[in-house]
Amino acid sequence: MNQTVTFPRPDGKTCSGYYTEPAAGPAAPGVVVIQEWWGVNDQIRGVADRLSKAGYRVIVPDLYRGKVGLEVKEAEHLMGDLDFGDAASQDIRGAVQYLKATSSKVGVTGFCMGGALTVLAAVTVPEADAAVIWYGVPPLEYVDAATIHMPLQGHFAIEDAFFPIAQADGLDQKLTAASVPHEFFRYQAQHAFANETALNKPIPIKYDADAAETAWRRTMAFFKTHLG
Repeated sequence: MNQTVTFPRPDGKTCSGYYTEPAAGPAAPGVVVIQEWWGVNDQIRGVADRLSKAGYRVIVPDLYRGKVGLEVKEAEHLMGDLDFGDAASQDIRGAVQYLKATSSKVGVTGFCMGGALTVLAAVTVPEADAAVIWYGVPPLEYVDAATIHMPLQGHFAIEDAFFPIAQADGLDQKLTAASVPHEFFRYQAQHAFANETALNKPIPIKYDADAAETAWRRTMAFFKTHLG
């Protein structure tokens, strides 16, 4: 089952999102999937469907309110207009709370821009139980690692032209210093290596099937451990 749902944010406003549910129904563990800078497009809905087939209830909050970037400049503009703090503490937290109404455990995962937002969600969404970061890191001054009380897993590209691997290394060090349980994996790949549509784009991104499959296997094992 998949549909569009509307859920309340902590501030009382609302957000909508793509929702898909496994055969186990509303009692299944949940995952909030956070979009790349392109928006809620077919590719990110496919990620949600993949997790749903694995047994999770999934919601993809529509951070752009219905807008989708089809070209690089458009996506860049949409991301530039996004309030990251509001998206993490309101839209994403609201989505976690929506799933938590019937799911005992809920994780968060995101890609590119969504990866950076996953880190911020780990800081601002206490209801979440685990998080998986895919090649995205916010400015480290916005990461208060002492407030993170959930295990994290991260997948980063050594040749990433948008989020240099040094940023992931810095986040790794900050989490270690705060004793946050985490495991980071680094792949000899480019940005967006798990996005199967990242082929022949006019920017340095490239799908890598081997890296993607390894990262997905690790993600599924991590969520199984921490969400069930």
